[in-house]
Amino acid sequence: MATVTVIDPGGVETQLGIPDGHSIMQEAVGHGVHGIVGECGGSAMCATCHVYVDPDWVDKLPAPLANELEMLECTAAERRPESRLSCQIKINGALDGLVVRLPERQQ
Repeated sequence: MATVTVIDPGGVETQLGIPDGHSIMQEAVGHGVHGIVGECGGSAMCATCHVYVDPDWVDKLPAPLANELEMLECTAAERRPESRLSCQIKINGALDGLVVRLPERQQ
């Protein structure tokens, strides 16, 4: 299990305890975190779980696959170099302390 901090656009932090193998999106939706929609349920088909990974963590994540990169072209908020789909970030112990920020809108 890893603790991931999700920061909303207003600066409010939510800490999630995420079991290994689960995605940030799964746990955020399951815990009612406002700002992550996850319309497609985690299949990288909607871009409504867009997050900005803290720069200190970007290189610690596996590189995004082609389908994620394609969906990141469809984000409602600005796409940045640290943009990822939270449904594609699968947690493991090495990601304990990961910080992600939510964009101002998902749709």
